Amino acid sequence: MKKYLFRISLISSMGISYIIAMILFVMYQLAESLRSYVYGLNRLSLQEFIPGLIMWSFFVSIILVYPIVLTGYHIILLYLEANKHLLKPFIRFDQVAIWYGLILEFLYLTEGKYVTDSDWSVQLKNLEMHTPIFSEAAPTITFIFIIGIAGYLYLRVRPLKKIPPLMAIISMSAMYLWVIEVLVFTVQVFKGDLSGDNLLDVYLLVYPVCIICIVARTVISKVHEWQEYEMERAKIQSNYFLNFADKILSNSKLWPIYAIVFMFPLLGIIIGILLLFGQAPDSVIKAWTETADWTLSLKEAPQNIEYDEHYLCTVAAGGHRKLVKPVRKGIRHGHEVIVNRQLCIANAFEQILEEKTPRFHKLVRGLYDSYGFPVARLIKSKWIADIIYILMKPLEWIFLMVIYMIDVHPENRIATQYMGKNNLY
Repeated sequence: MKKYLFRISLISSMGISYIIAMILFVMYQLAESLRSYVYGLNRLSLQEFIPGLIMWSFFVSIILVYPIVLTGYHIILLYLEANKHLLKPFIRFDQVAIWYGLILEFLYLTEGKYVTDSDWSVQLKNLEMHTPIFSEAAPTITFIFIIGIAGYLYLRVRPLKKIPPLMAIISMSAMYLWVIEVLVFTVQVFKGDLSGDNLLDVYLLVYPVCIICIVARTVISKVHEWQEYEMERAKIQSNYFLNFADKILSNSKLWPIYAIVFMFPLLGIIIGILLLFGQAPDSVIKAWTETADWTLSLKEAPQNIEYDEHYLCTVAAGGHRKLVKPVRKGIRHGHEVIVNRQLCIANAFEQILEEKTPRFHKLVRGLYDSYGFPVARLIKSKWIADIIYILMKPLEWIFLMVIYMIDVHPENRIATQYMGKNNLY
């Protein structure tokens, strides 16, 4: 038994992850060296290789490798527990999987998949996605998660001799609800498409596997522990019903089954409590269906606005409609943008500059690329977009005057901007 305790530790799991990451780095560098030799490219020097090996391996191990290794450890722990080979609960492993896994999944969804906290009715921009959990029902989902964690901690931390059989069953029921919630969330966010940039979505499956292993191992360990523990309790002979109930609840082999039965009344109690705090009875369902962009979603969200790094495009799409007056959708660089008259006038003016004074146009274009793109990134609210729209008004009038002085059909030139070709801005 001691060999398992020696090998299975957080330090060993981290060490294995780091070694695997180092091997991956060396393999990658060997492949790059071969490619450099074939194509005559510069290769990584030894002075660059060592720091790269240390730092790259560290980040890859904690972000990509360790979740997989941790999952493997939890599967091994579950197997050993099922065969009565574990001598301690390995609570630290569980805590790392629960909280570190939750953080990584949150970061992947928000930073990698551009998931926001906006509900389905909110119009988003570019690649942003709506929240996978309906915000009004989020308290229900959060409460079930907390109840599940509480059930797990109650069984793991509290000594067995102080746990009544009925409380053990209720705690297992709470953990079952937790597992179901994690599985439903995974179904919601994991769409099964692993092609291209979606390959890393496979990591969304790591967290539910770990949680299932944790819950299963906890249940099995308590069943085994209860069987080995000789209870010193007086027989209940005065009441036939109580005596019968005591015999049923004391059969620890049936606890997992009893927990399934108790899971439904426990869910009813949770819903009843949340009703007092304004949650709807069907919040458990609406949490997943009152969403857009996801597997269980039943709502159709407004089409995302394409915010461009061209700040006038951003103004046209992001300002208050009554002020910036968007007139239609146009095409810029292959994607749709919201177009207003100010934007069309500016683009028409640049066309004239390119046609009449190409060198001066090149200078103007360079200045715009240097200062316009940073300005566009600062436009993060409708009010900022409105202010820039107003500040641009004098220039808009100057542009319009130049267009009317030079072009025979000025309004035709303005109207045809962002029609899919000859778009300079």
